[in-house]
Amino acid sequence: MRYFFLAYALIALLVVGIFGFRGQHFSKPPIQLFPDMDDQDKIRAQKPDAFFSDGHGSRLPVGQTQPRGFNEEGKQSIGGIPEYEFGGQTGYYYTGHVGDYFGSGMPQELALTDESAAALIHRGKERYGIYCAVCHGQSGDGQGITGQYGVPGIANLHMDNFKSASYPDGRIFETITNGKGMMGGYGYNIPVRDRWAIIAYVRTLQTAKEAQTKAH
Repeated sequence: MRYFFLAYALIALLVVGIFGFRGQHFSKPPIQLFPDMDDQDKIRAQKPDAFFSDGHGSRLPVGQTQPRGFNEEGKQSIGGIPEYEFGGQTGYYYTGHVGDYFGSGMPQELALTDESAAALIHRGKERYGIYCAVCHGQSGDGQGITGQYGVPGIANLHMDNFKSASYPDGRIFETITNGKGMMGGYGYNIPVRDRWAIIAYVRTLQTAKEAQTKAH
C-alpha cells in the first residue's frame, strides 16, 4: 500500500509539473498532447507568404470561379446556372419539405417525361460519381475510397432505413443540401436540379439491388 501512495504522489507531481496549476501563466507555448487543429497554416490578408513562388499571400480568385452574391450587375447566373438553383427559395423543389414534413417523389418543376426522366437519371449518375461515390461507393454500398482511409459512419444506401419508405426523397435532398453527421453539406456546390438527379439515381441503384437480391 505504501508503494501505491508513493506512486500516486509521483504521478500527481508529474502531472502538475507538466501541466502546471490552473490559472498559472507560462512564457512558453503549452504542451499539446492533442492539438485538435489549434495551429493551422493560413494566409493572412495583405501579408507575404513564402508558400507561393511570388511571395504574395493575397491571391486572385481561381479562374472561371464566381462566389455567390458577387454577380456582375444584371447577371443572375453562376457558371451558366441560375443563381436561385443554389438555394434560398421555398417549396418542395428547393427544400425537400412539404410543410413540416419531408416530401416524396420527384418535384413537378422537373416536368419529367419518359425521355427526360432517363436523362435526369443519367445526369444523376454523373453527379453521383463526382460528389458521392468517393464515400458511398459506385454502387451505393458505402464502400468508397474514403472508408479505406478510416473515415467512419459512411452510409450504406441499400440498408432498409435509407429506402423510400423510411427515408423520403425530401429527406435525402435535405441531407445533400445541409449534410448529416460526418457528411458536409453540398448546397453551395450542387444545383437544386442536380440534387434531384442524384436522388433519382440513388433510387435506381436501390431498385436494381432489390431486383438482384430477389433474383437470387
